Amino acid sequence: MRKSLVSLVTILALGAGLFIAVNHVNINPKHSVGEVLDSHRNVSVFYNGAIGHVSERNLAPDGYNLGLKYQCVEFVKRYYYERFQHKMPQDRGHAKDFYDRKLSSGALNIERGLLQFASGSGEMPAEEDLLVFGPWVLNRFGHVAIVSQVGPDYVEVIQQNPGPFGTSRERYKLLIENGRPRVDAPRLLGWLRMPMPVDPASGHPTE
Repeated sequence: MRKSLVSLVTILALGAGLFIAVNHVNINPKHSVGEVLDSHRNVSVFYNGAIGHVSERNLAPDGYNLGLKYQCVEFVKRYYYERFQHKMPQDRGHAKDFYDRKLSSGALNIERGLLQFASGSGEMPAEEDLLVFGPWVLNRFGHVAIVSQVGPDYVEVIQQNPGPFGTSRERYKLLIENGRPRVDAPRLLGWLRMPMPVDPASGHPTE
């Protein structure tokens, strides 16, 4: 009985050690942390190695917090900052925190300064939308990515920190169910989008 207990503890300890190593140590010799892997509209995706690896905090020239290098959150915040000069009112939080479950689809997410759409609500995702994925067993913080392309039957995203052997691009099926589009990604909560600028003279959205 005692030997079995010792064996079980040993196995659990080894498993925990392996899990920590995989999540914090770069096990892919083909890439080094900080290496540019991809880009979309001139915004780069950097290699982070292990999912849980964290370098220094990345701050914009004006002091705005872009996030921890090179987590998924750092990429999407840097993307919106470089592309749209957008600074989120709430500049902290994990990926899963980007989506506010209390909001109705199409409402303004005040903390992020972006419109929020629920997955399966009938809204079609568009290029440069910010997709938010919920947590799962191997990642309790969730995930965020940018829509890089929308095809007739797919949505392609560009992402940072998908894991040491993950890819910077991933495609999901775009389904039409009862006339409503749905992205076939089980953990997808929804997406955020830049509000359309308003012409101050007329008060109407600009194109």
